[in-house]
Amino acid sequence: MNILKHLCVAILTPMALMSCLAAAAKTRTVALTFDDLPVAATKGPAETQKLPAEAQSVNRALLDALKKHHASAIGFVNEKTVEELGSDNGKRILEQWVREGFDLGNHTFSHADLNNITLEQFKQEVVTGEDSILSILAEVGKTPRFLRFPFNHTGDTKEKHDFAAAFLKQRGYEVAACTIDSEDYLFNATYIQMLAKKDDSAAFKLRAAYLAYTAVEIEYYASLHQKIFGREIPQVMLLHANRLNADVIDKILVIFEKKQYRFVSLEAAQSDPAYRVPDTFVTKFGLMWGYRWAKELDIKVDGSLESEPPAWIAQYGKEPAKR
Repeated sequence: MNILKHLCVAILTPMALMSCLAAAAKTRTVALTFDDLPVAATKGPAETQKLPAEAQSVNRALLDALKKHHASAIGFVNEKTVEELGSDNGKRILEQWVREGFDLGNHTFSHADLNNITLEQFKQEVVTGEDSILSILAEVGKTPRFLRFPFNHTGDTKEKHDFAAAFLKQRGYEVAACTIDSEDYLFNATYIQMLAKKDDSAAFKLRAAYLAYTAVEIEYYASLHQKIFGREIPQVMLLHANRLNADVIDKILVIFEKKQYRFVSLEAAQSDPAYRVPDTFVTKFGLMWGYRWAKELDIKVDGSLESEPPAWIAQYGKEPAKR
């Protein structure tokens, strides 16, 4: 019996006890993960998101909101971006994450796509991806534990898939899964354009659309996992360290709270038995883990039921086709 149940039994009337126990049974948890630290690269006017001041601003907003909501989180680092920002600037951001109680993981050196590189190149991407995080985590007595594949591409051939899995295990890594995708990279690419154009009304509309889509995706994936496992499982939310998330992260965390989610570490989330389903599925696509588990367990699911971002997001700023 967990602590909540002990408290229920100790202090509540029978009717209230039943309600409390039901709530305890429905406890929802989510691990928050942020890819592409120190800052996600987005093609856009002047590449403003790559500037050191912008990177610092994005991360400061993320960390402040996480601390406000007492939320655990892990950031996955691209070492090349650390270097592009200047080692002092990039490392300072990573140090903030660790010194303020958050974790760091490996997202490879340059975010190279495993579909398009050799096995030897993949090994080098992993090893050189550790350049900053090894020393920074060592300051707090930690070592890198999780690696997230760029694009969630875990191997488009059996040879690549099995080699990568064995190499990561040998190096002491656990693969960081992700179970909710809000396609924030798509929204952010358009958002950067809107900010550059000072199109405030469009930016306001996009932020609202992104939050609404995120809320829908949270429930979609909860129902997907219910279908696969017969229960809800701890979620792993995929986000990126970008300007859009910096501007709305507080509201994203509120969405989770209103849906009665409790924030946990990635380690805690992936300790659930669902994450022990054997990983043998080979694909060139970056599927969320629910779809992978369905394939592994031979459970039919209908991916067409998943919503797509509003079409106008991708169409913003594009000239109409000429006839």
